[in-house]
Amino acid sequence: MSTYKKEVGTAVQNFAGDYTGAVQGQLWYNSTAASFQFRNLTTVGSWATGGNLNTARRRLPGAGTQTAALAISGTADPPLYNQVESYNGSSWTEITDVTTAREEHAAAGTQTAALTFGGKSGSAIALTESYNGTSWTEVGDLNTARQELTGDGATNTAAIAIGGAPQRIVTETWNGTSWAEVGDLNSGRGGFRGGAGTTTSALAFGGFTTAYVALNESYNGTSWTEVADLNTTSGYGGQTIGTDNTSALAVGGYTGTADTANTEEWNGTSWTETSNIPTATANNGAAGTSSLGLTFGGRNPSLTNATYEWTGAGSPTTETITTS
Repeated sequence: MSTYKKEVGTAVQNFAGDYTGAVQGQLWYNSTAASFQFRNLTTVGSWATGGNLNTARRRLPGAGTQTAALAISGTADPPLYNQVESYNGSSWTEITDVTTAREEHAAAGTQTAALTFGGKSGSAIALTESYNGTSWTEVGDLNTARQELTGDGATNTAAIAIGGAPQRIVTETWNGTSWAEVGDLNSGRGGFRGGAGTTTSALAFGGFTTAYVALNESYNGTSWTEVADLNTTSGYGGQTIGTDNTSALAVGGYTGTADTANTEEWNGTSWTETSNIPTATANNGAAGTSSLGLTFGGRNPSLTNATYEWTGAGSPTTETITTS
């Protein structure tokens, strides 16, 4: 008679909770859930419902990862919010406010080392604020005040600010102390569908010039190059899901006639349409990677506080064995 120990070489392990160190196909007993579970890989990316924001709002960026994210400022048309919320993978908690309430801004960094810059507070602003995990501090301004920009970056000491309204081509990078102008976009625009990456490997896609565009540009640390377009012409989508110019997710947005649930994944060469978010949403915030992403808030068409979590194809998941 064949047994698990005979086939695998070890007995089924007992583990209190989700065994994140398990390899594909490994079985364990979850003593907390009182069930047998195993590690699997997704074959198709999918969205799941997460915990709601405490305050419904739109035109807000995010920073961090799927299980450790920030939702920063935003608007309810009116008011503008200076409120910041922190996500732990299941629920949002209000934390220290930014100094200046704003909308249509960008953000970079992590849950404990974040940066927010530009945007609109009555008019376009250049203001930058840095977060250290406890409080926000005003630091060096952008060289060019703008709203509807996109941007990203790994920490609050290395970020990139891209484009903005009205039809800006300017790109600036942040070194922890000041902003410096670097290579300009080929096509000036604001209202991006999204952006992703770092100061040396970035992506900016979709947006509005004199009309909505599917245009996608890639940055190599020196210059921008036009690469393969989005499949859906759109702007005003979830910002900053992606780690560099070879990996990104375009989530939601506005096509010029309607909000969209469209989701597209970038592999460094082309965009592929994948599973839609559950509800068409524009002006949403976002964080994480193209494997494990997060989108929250926005409009659909009224303000929403909904949060959705993305698990990309090939990502590890925990499956529960059920009997009947």
